[in-house]
Amino acid sequence: MIHFIKKLFGKEEEIDNMKKFLVVGLGNIGSEYENTRHNIGFKVLDFFAEKETMTFEANKLGSTSIYKFKGRTFIFLKPATYMNLSGKAVKYWMTKEKIALENLLVITDDINLSFGTIRLKTKGSDGGHNGLKDIQNQLGTQNYARFRFGVGADFSKGRQVDYVLGEWSEEEYGKLKERLERAAELIKSFGTAGINNTMNHFNNT
Repeated sequence: MIHFIKKLFGKEEEIDNMKKFLVVGLGNIGSEYENTRHNIGFKVLDFFAEKETMTFEANKLGSTSIYKFKGRTFIFLKPATYMNLSGKAVKYWMTKEKIALENLLVITDDINLSFGTIRLKTKGSDGGHNGLKDIQNQLGTQNYARFRFGVGADFSKGRQVDYVLGEWSEEEYGKLKERLERAAELIKSFGTAGINNTMNHFNNT
């Protein structure tokens, strides 16, 4: 009987864990990076938090906040490790919260997509992005969901770093709020409708 109860509760814990999601916004800490294109991951989570009246707390390897919606628990993480060591924070919080790999969502900037383009993928290479590269190295796999937010590539040869670490243009900033609204809806859909439905609904919109 005791064994049965342990198995029963163990199963319940497993089911609960499958309703937990880790949503990671990539970026660099510090006010000098706050409004840069490279920090769009932070920007998306900050926008979501403000919209839902959530607060971030300083925690181990990053700032975290919790959002509950339709029986799901979303743990938002802004790593404090700087972009190139993002994987350390992701691995720590996945282990701590017992997050399944399929319930991890990483939000990142992408120069290969025009400004504001949204694309969700179930897996993929790091594409030369140092944050994704470190996550891949730490997790030992490319098979995790990433939400790529297009920042465009309006830069001359050799100026990529200056561009992604530069601030939004006035035109981009004017259009950003609507794109952030769309991004917030994607996050909710990822946890409630599943990744395939979410890709079908949001990609390239």
